[in-house]
Amino acid sequence: MDHIIKIAGELNARPQQVKAVIELLDGGATVPFISRYRKEMTGSLDEVAVADVRDRLQQLRDLDKRREAILKSIKEQEKLTPELEKEINAAETMSKLEDIYLPYKPKRRTKATIAREKGLEPLAKLIFEQGNSDLQLEAAKFIDEEKEVADVEAALQGARDIIAEWANENAEVRADIRDLFLKKGKFRSKVLSGKETEGQKYKDYFEWEEDVKTAPSHRILAMRRAEKEMILMLDISPEEEDATFIMEKHFVKADTEAGQQVKQAVTDAYKRLLKPSMETEIRIFTKKKADEEAIKVFSDNLRQLLLAAPMGQKNVMAVDPGFRTGCKMVCLDRQGKLLFNEAIYPHEPQRQTAKAAALILQLVEKYNVEAIAIGNGTAGRETEKFINSIGLPQSVTVVMVNESGASVYSASEVAREEFKEYDLTVRGAVSIGRRLMDPLAELVKIDAKSIGVGQYQHDVDQNLLKAGLDDTVVSCVNNVGVELNTASKQLLTYVSGLGPSIAENIVKYRDENGAFKSKEELKKVPRLGDKAFEQAAGFLRISDAKNPLDSSAVHPESYALVNKMAKDVQASITDLMGSKELREKLDMKQYVTETVGLPTLQDIMQELAKPGRDPREQFEAFSFTEGVNEVKDLHVGMKLPGIVTNITNFGAFVDVGVHQDGLVHVSHIADKFVSNPAEVVNVAQKVEVTVMEVDTARKRISLSMKKDPFKQQSKEEKPKGKFKRKAEEKAPEGDLQAKLAALKGKFG
Repeated sequence: MDHIIKIAGELNARPQQVKAVIELLDGGATVPFISRYRKEMTGSLDEVAVADVRDRLQQLRDLDKRREAILKSIKEQEKLTPELEKEINAAETMSKLEDIYLPYKPKRRTKATIAREKGLEPLAKLIFEQGNSDLQLEAAKFIDEEKEVADVEAALQGARDIIAEWANENAEVRADIRDLFLKKGKFRSKVLSGKETEGQKYKDYFEWEEDVKTAPSHRILAMRRAEKEMILMLDISPEEEDATFIMEKHFVKADTEAGQQVKQAVTDAYKRLLKPSMETEIRIFTKKKADEEAIKVFSDNLRQLLLAAPMGQKNVMAVDPGFRTGCKMVCLDRQGKLLFNEAIYPHEPQRQTAKAAALILQLVEKYNVEAIAIGNGTAGRETEKFINSIGLPQSVTVVMVNESGASVYSASEVAREEFKEYDLTVRGAVSIGRRLMDPLAELVKIDAKSIGVGQYQHDVDQNLLKAGLDDTVVSCVNNVGVELNTASKQLLTYVSGLGPSIAENIVKYRDENGAFKSKEELKKVPRLGDKAFEQAAGFLRISDAKNPLDSSAVHPESYALVNKMAKDVQASITDLMGSKELREKLDMKQYVTETVGLPTLQDIMQELAKPGRDPREQFEAFSFTEGVNEVKDLHVGMKLPGIVTNITNFGAFVDVGVHQDGLVHVSHIADKFVSNPAEVVNVAQKVEVTVMEVDTARKRISLSMKKDPFKQQSKEEKPKGKFKRKAEEKAPEGDLQAKLAALKGKFG
């Protein structure tokens, strides 16, 4: 119950809501299922809130496990007192718990351990009292050649080592020093001697200082990567005098000879023990925070890409372009099945343009091609220009498709399993074509890290990254819904309650028995029990099922209720779905029960109005500016259409059709100042940009989304305070744009 109250307070929810979510999660329910089909139980908590409860609950349970282990360890040492037990049980964070445990934690032999073995602890206690004792006389009593205490200074040094350990293990002091590191600590980086040339991409950090509390995730991860590559030396600490002041305030109680010894000991404690320990903690803390921020950016970008508008089921010709090796061309039917593949060579050096054009026109007619998808990689714009010049029927739409990750898919086990007899180029072209039809269904087959919409994805905690991206994919898949009779094994894997093995069994059953005729038939699939059916059924669709509700997001547990509604207005379910007038005759309050309330009834009515509704936007074809195919075709001031390919903390990358994305720095995302580019743009969004700067040699492009980007910014418009540095980054704007434009390639 303590966890329920705590989580409810932190998330601003009612305890009953949190309790219901925890019970459902512990019962095996998924986040999408809870947020969609158990609204009455949770008070309509959305998917984000349910996931927050899940994650916080796991943190608290992990804390409980560690607490139990610590209590057990101290109890076995026979040092557990009622007061200590109470303090341990009251600890609310892992760091507080570890601070309390530190004096009791089994440790290797330390300087203090050795000093105790020499019998110097009584001297340490005497000094720590900070009285007016004659320390020279008192220390002389502990001289013992057999114990290697050769003289007075050796005795005092041993005593100071013991006092230093006491200071280091004091929970209150550790809390204060930790707070100092967090509030006044600084990242300080410096280039290692002789690494200036090798580390040019980290030049900004050669002599860098930044507050721990305000450093953004991308800079933290950049400095850590440079340190790992042995380009930079990185230190994290506050000013030493601030730390020393705290240490002395806690421990130095008298201006005596003993007090001076304590002062020496606690200074040593900070430098030798506490500072390295706190720096490690802060490194872990800031890395975790930076990871979480980077993963959130990645997850948000991934969501936008996965939910990009699908063209839908069309007969598609897909082209994976290339120069010397030719363009691999495939034809797919409306279900994405491969019908034909061939290589064409319309470009140099072969330049078989007439032959390639004739084949394309022949295939367009033969397979009734409705759209042509062209990968946006090497030779993409040239291939688009060629195909647009051959006299295609006006009904055929030509679309450039982002091919990031297609090569990863083509070499994957998934692709080999699906297309055993075809090579990598065919698989890649098929992936490009299917992405046009349904980005979500195709992109789930690719490791999300390889899709190209993140920042520093190889530097962050890989387990956290996988969990975050998996959550995003699961959310998107279940939000859109999955056509049961055409979905791939990979897509079905992400449906609530299924997973890889059940998804594979569904596909096997479908191959052996033909298309599913009803959702109820799912129960015949091996290992798909009642629980899995309950979790999955609402997110699956059967478009041509006998029962029209099977094509909708209405859960089978509500079918009887919908049948009653139809009966009450003397109509069939099909009539009810097709008639707004019939639905308006229904009084929802009449159908409220102990388990079904108005939130579920409203969802049912919305679904009856638009059964199986796809929440994604309508597809709109997009074209780049003709004649602008390479970086050299750009000039300052040119206005161009583009597509957002990636969003980072410092700006958005935009494809304008020149094989090199340009950067819209955050200061040029909008006419007014914004701190987060994601507030303004989405991945896959179509935008208009102005070319601000072009570095042809290094292929760096600086872009702006401002209406009048060359207008001098007034003082009133300039960001103030803590945001000023973020926007200007201590560099002239033009230089900054060029620097940041390179970051995508350099830092992921």
